[in-house]
Formats: sequence, C-alpha cells, structure tokens
Amino acid sequence: MPHLVIEYSDSLDPAPDIAAMMRSLCEAAANTGTVRRADLKLRAIPYAQFQLNDGSSGFVHLTLSLLEGRTPDQKEALSIACRAALVETCPQADAISVDIRDMDAHAYKKRVRHGQEAMRSVSSSSAAPA
Repeated sequence: MPHLVIEYSDSLDPAPDIAAMMRSLCEAAANTGTVRRADLKLRAIPYAQFQLNDGSSGFVHLTLSLLEGRTPDQKEALSIACRAALVETCPQADAISVDIRDMDAHAYKKRVRHGQEAMRSVSSSSAAPA
C-alpha cells in the first residue's frame, strides 16, 4: 500500500521504458513525504485496444490508491509530482493523467508474507487461506 497502476496505450512510439517510469514514479511519490518508498506497489497494464475521442493518439494514466487520511494538499502534491514524472519519462504520450483514490481503511484487507515466514506458512499451512 499504496498501489500505483499505470495504464498506457501500447501504440506509443517510441515504446515507453516502463521500468524507468516506475523508478521515476517511486522517487517522485516518496519525495513528497506523503508515502514511503518501501510501501509502494507498482504495476503497468498496456492496452492494445482503446479509443480517444479528443484526437490524441496515445495515453498514460496513473491510478494511485491510498488508504484514506491524507489531506487534499498532500494528494494534490502527490498528483502533481507523479504527473511530472510521467511527462518526463513518457513525453511521446499525447494524454497523461493521474487519479488519486482514497481506499476505505475498514474495507481494505491484505496478507503479506516475507522470507522464512512465507516458507513456513507454505509448508505447514493446513488452515484456509487468509
């Protein structure tokens, strides 16, 4: 948590360097002080089929989901920083957008396993998955 989901048109020319984009987004988001780099989870989804009715030929859209509790100013700073990172790493995109979403802390559930804990859990688990 937070989750950064990059959606982009796979027709962008030249093709974006997704690894560089993710590194830049991590740096930009963490530098706002609103989120911690270690907590960021990123993924990218290319789209072969899409329709842009404004004449744009390609897009990059970032959805950033955070647990509720950040101020509007914190979310705006995060949005501006992430948009700047996307513009820098993907200048060939006609349309670049960022959407910050609050997640309900009571409804959001997760399970995280690390290192030896994960190994023990896999080998000795007979209970239903969490």
